[in-house]
Amino acid sequence: MPIKIPNDLPAVQTLAEENIFVMTEKRAITQDIRPLRILLLNLMPKKIETETQISRVLGNTPLQIELTLIRAATHQSQNTAQEHLLAFYKTFDDIKGENYDGMIITGAPVELKEFEEVDYWPELCSIMEWSKTHVHSVLHICWGAQAGLYYHYGIKKYTMEEKLFGVFPHKADHPHSMLLRGFDNVFYVPHSRYTMVKREEIEQVPELKILASSEQAGVHIVARNGGRQFFIMGHAEYDPLTLDAEYRRDASAGLGTALPENYYVNDDPDLGPLVNWRAHGSLLFINWLNYFVYQSTPYDLKSLN
Repeated sequence: MPIKIPNDLPAVQTLAEENIFVMTEKRAITQDIRPLRILLLNLMPKKIETETQISRVLGNTPLQIELTLIRAATHQSQNTAQEHLLAFYKTFDDIKGENYDGMIITGAPVELKEFEEVDYWPELCSIMEWSKTHVHSVLHICWGAQAGLYYHYGIKKYTMEEKLFGVFPHKADHPHSMLLRGFDNVFYVPHSRYTMVKREEIEQVPELKILASSEQAGVHIVARNGGRQFFIMGHAEYDPLTLDAEYRRDASAGLGTALPENYYVNDDPDLGPLVNWRAHGSLLFINWLNYFVYQSTPYDLKSLN
């Protein structure tokens, strides 16, 4: 089944070229079916890139999905054209009276700041509080995961001595979790971050369970009991060349960023990346949509209140 996204969104052409079934709003109104309503709070600076990545993994399922994009109204984007934001993005004020089957909160390049120093932190807190009564299941990604753990459970983030940058092996701490259904014993996930959360602090919260982790990258997936909240450190949704673009950008700026680990063939940027995470990345989103959104969400979303 297709993912329903706004008419003329740049992702439409990209996904169609990849044979991912997308449906514009105009075509969707002819279908007599209730799609899953998914809200994407996009906090990344390059919003077109992120909305395409998320649309790609959401569209690789047998479920029909209606995707709504929102942004932080209290932050002025410097990397996405205002025309694009006005055409395709809503704000929290526009949607706060609605209910959604699922929600994704992305990462953001603000992890070296204290949460309270981020200009849109009060707005994000309002959205996360609202999500507890208006969204059936929320998926927090990378800095969004750290922000969610901090807001909901008081779990802090800590700056690492070196940037965690590359693709790292992970294992399931709870292999029978429905979110990890079909995963191999070892699976790979891209990471690009300066901060971490501590396992021992998460384990002190009775409502939380660590589902997957990595010896090198640390805690990867944390779930609230019942599947209403997931917190994912890492970027299973990344394209093959996302880390490459970040490395070359930093190299051009003279930042001295090391090669992303376990990423390039023979550690040679000219040979390109060895892509070994996309199957599990797609499966992660498929399992979330299937087991924690589609199969458990109420048909009448008003009953979430």
